[in-house]
Amino acid sequence: MSVRPNSPEARDIASHLHSYTDARKLENEGPLIIAEGKGIHVYDTTGKEYIEGLSGLWCASLGFGEERLVEAAAAQMRKLPYYHTFAQKSDMPAVDLAERLLEIAPVKMSKVFFANSGSEANDSVIKLVWYYNNARGRPEKKKIISRIKGYHGVTVASASMTGLPANHRDFDLPIKNILHAPCPHHYRFGNEGESEEDFATRMAAELDKMIQDEGPDTVAAFIGEPVMGAGGVLVPPRTYWEKIQAVLKKYDILLIADEVICGFGRTGNMFGCETFGIKPDIMSVAKALSSAYLPISAVMISDKVYQAVADNSAKIGTFGHGFTYSGHPVSAAVALETLKIYQERNIIEHVRAVGPALQAGLRRFADHPLVGEVRGVGLVAAVELVADKATKMPFDPAAKVGLYLGERAQDHGLIIRPLMDSIAFCPPLIITEKQIGDMLSRFEQALEDTAAWVKAEGLAPAA
Repeated sequence: MSVRPNSPEARDIASHLHSYTDARKLENEGPLIIAEGKGIHVYDTTGKEYIEGLSGLWCASLGFGEERLVEAAAAQMRKLPYYHTFAQKSDMPAVDLAERLLEIAPVKMSKVFFANSGSEANDSVIKLVWYYNNARGRPEKKKIISRIKGYHGVTVASASMTGLPANHRDFDLPIKNILHAPCPHHYRFGNEGESEEDFATRMAAELDKMIQDEGPDTVAAFIGEPVMGAGGVLVPPRTYWEKIQAVLKKYDILLIADEVICGFGRTGNMFGCETFGIKPDIMSVAKALSSAYLPISAVMISDKVYQAVADNSAKIGTFGHGFTYSGHPVSAAVALETLKIYQERNIIEHVRAVGPALQAGLRRFADHPLVGEVRGVGLVAAVELVADKATKMPFDPAAKVGLYLGERAQDHGLIIRPLMDSIAFCPPLIITEKQIGDMLSRFEQALEDTAAWVKAEGLAPAA
């Protein structure tokens, strides 16, 4: 069946509750239904082509239609379509994938726990941190510090760590023992005349004060994305991670690196930890682990954490956590093939080669009247829209300027992600320099459409 976007037919088939969607708007307009994908492009049911400028949800790193991943899934499906990792059982794809992840980890890790999404991985991280401190006889050391605008998932626990209002409002979140440190976005929150380095120093000092105010014996861990993704593609200010890690070390607080978006080449290194000099005790990965072809995620833990967990499981008689699909053999086989492709095709070098075209290409919009800041690293970036460049005044959220631009981009055959008024780019890692140029041309058309609309609607101060 061919369905036109926003047609009566599309409205009729809006039959499921959509994620991150205004349900009433969906009832009136219907969904855009994607029917096929090839390379960096996807096609709706009318055959219209789009550049997938966000890799779906930051995840389709090898693009669409990678036959090696299809074949890996089919071969494993025929051999062993399912098994589990409960009660001293496993399957060879899970074993091989765990070993491969430990080989490529940015710091020495001891064990891998498998889950099915970034949210499940980070939910598991919280339980591991609490289990670890109970095992060490520190039942009061349970608080976990995340950051305002950080994104760590949507389960009850992981959404609590997420520092975005929409993930808390009317869900009765966050739960107790989850705290949020200030957001390290220099453009938005730096003081007048404050350098990035001085801003980073202040962020570290504010974290130190938060820990002291809470009581160091009650704070268990700090979680952060190397680059904050859904919060607006916020690149850390210079020296930030160095200074944050010094504070955590002083108080014996575990560092958790959420590599769900940054992992597997996105920032120009295998992991964002390598790009920013982060040395975590625990890491969560997902998304590009399988190029999103099948659901899979993983948590890597240091030996310090593992030994305490293992001792406690021996005392109790079990480690009472796991999912039916943890280490699913088909997902693991696809993830293994994905990692082989990254290595064989030298994907990281490719990102380093074409990333500057994205970063420089977007920065040519920095002088545009609607653009406040352009930021990014490797093949992830954002353009922040503002009502007034001189004062950095944002648009009234009710105007939904970012959403309008996203819709105009879609008209021009480009799918990108408005994060309020920050427009995120995260194309498949296989994108070429020429395709980046095409993507930026489509974005420019959408930006000009938006500028004309903003002027017509009187949404920005008069020049």
